[in-house]
Amino acid sequence: MAATAGPEIERLIGLLAKLPGMGPRSARRATLALLKRREQLLEPLAQALRDTADRVVSCSICGAPDTRDPCAVCSDDARDNGLVCVVEEAGALWAMERSGAFRGKYHVLGGLLSALDGVGPEALRVGELVGRARSGAVKEVVLALPATVDGQTTAHYLAERLKESGVEITSLARGVPVGGELDWLDDGTIVQALRARRPA
Repeated sequence: MAATAGPEIERLIGLLAKLPGMGPRSARRATLALLKRREQLLEPLAQALRDTADRVVSCSICGAPDTRDPCAVCSDDARDNGLVCVVEEAGALWAMERSGAFRGKYHVLGGLLSALDGVGPEALRVGELVGRARSGAVKEVVLALPATVDGQTTAHYLAERLKESGVEITSLARGVPVGGELDWLDDGTIVQALRARRPA
C-alpha cells in the first residue's frame, strides 16, 4: 500500500500499530489525534517517552520497571518483607497495587513458561525468586499468575522449585467475581468457584 503521509508520520503510525490493542487503523486515528493537538499531546508525549527511555530501569530485587533501583515498593520499609507476590509482568503488579489490598513485596517473572513459544525457566526470573525464598527473610510466596494453561504450568513449576526452601506457597483464589452473574461465567471459572467454596 502506498504511503499517504511523510515518512516520519508513517513511522509513527507503524510504531503505534505495534502496541497491544492498536493495529494499523487505530494507530492512524491516534496519530491524527496527536497531530491535531501537537502542543497539548504530541510534544508532551514525545518528552515523556524520552524521559522514560532515559530514566527507567528494572529493579534489581523484584524486576519491576521504575526510575530508581531498588524500586518504590522494594524500598518501602512499611511493607511486609516476608510476603512476596509473584506476577507475570509489571501490569499485574500495578493492578494489585491499585486494589490497595496487598502490603507485601513483589517478584516479576517476566513472562510464563510456554513449550509452544520455546520459553523455558532460564528465560524467566525463576533463579532470582528461588534465591529470595532461600534467603530466610521470605515466609510466604503468593503465586498470582493467570488462570491459563501456561499460567498454571508456571505456577506448578514454581511450587515444585520453591518446596525445598520451606516457605509457605499460596495462590490467589479463583471463582465468581464480585458483581458477576453465573450465566455470564465460563465453565472453568464456575468449577474453580465450586472448588474454592467456603462457609457462608
